[in-house]
Amino acid sequence: MGEPVLSRLLPSEAISTGVAAADWRAAVRAAGDLLVATGATTADYTSRMRQVVETHGPYIVVSPGLALAHAAPGRSVLRTGLSWVSLSSPVPFGHPGNDPVGLVVGLAGADRDDHCAALAAVTALLASPDRLAALSRIEDPDRVHSLISAFEVWA
Repeated sequence: MGEPVLSRLLPSEAISTGVAAADWRAAVRAAGDLLVATGATTADYTSRMRQVVETHGPYIVVSPGLALAHAAPGRSVLRTGLSWVSLSSPVPFGHPGNDPVGLVVGLAGADRDDHCAALAAVTALLASPDRLAALSRIEDPDRVHSLISAFEVWA
């Protein structure tokens, strides 16, 4: 079994629930703001995450209700980190099959390897639609973190 990645990269302070977002841009900004607040990125990274969607479309909406907001590693990433934004009301990102989005996970990788490791850990956690739905409904950030940590122990 490997080192717990998610619980290390996603502290309770990087988890926010019941967030009101008017549109996908506000939802991505909320995820980026948490990355900035926890010291993982600069504000430029938040702009870069938004530009990814504007340039390449809503491919970050990887399953029904879930967006993995990210950009390529670069100087605006201070350390690898994750953020978790559960929205009070889902918003459309423009994805034909997976809209609307109720959970945005922000991902910042300091380099390609860290980016891929964090992405793999998030994917393993949220691969189960039931687990995704259950985690999305939790209103207490500490409880979200505890359940993610428990998943890593049993994974």
